[in-house]
Amino acid sequence: MTTTDTTPELIQRYFELASGRDDEAYVALFAADALVEDEGKEYAGIDAIRAWRSGVPRVEHTITSVEPTGEGMTVTCTIAGDFPGSPVAGLRFHFEKFDDDHIQVLRIRI
Repeated sequence: MTTTDTTPELIQRYFELASGRDDEAYVALFAADALVEDEGKEYAGIDAIRAWRSGVPRVEHTITSVEPTGEGMTVTCTIAGDFPGSPVAGLRFHFEKFDDDHIQVLRIRI
């Protein structure tokens, strides 16, 4: 994983935990009423995010860019793992709302 000195610690932690098996630490990164969008589907609230996470294959993230945006921060990655079509380049993680402790809105898109 490559980030910059200006990448918020919460986002760095997200990518550290995203490849691991500690689902509870991963889910704890999200606010109670957080929203995750992945593959065109939305998951609202911790229970829905936990259920989504349980169905997501573990992947390795290679970060290719980190860019501040008007809506937060966008991290572009190549992901690789045990899933059809691996690796996938250019996957964008749009952290639209977050603070030092929790992610409020995350949209994952190509």
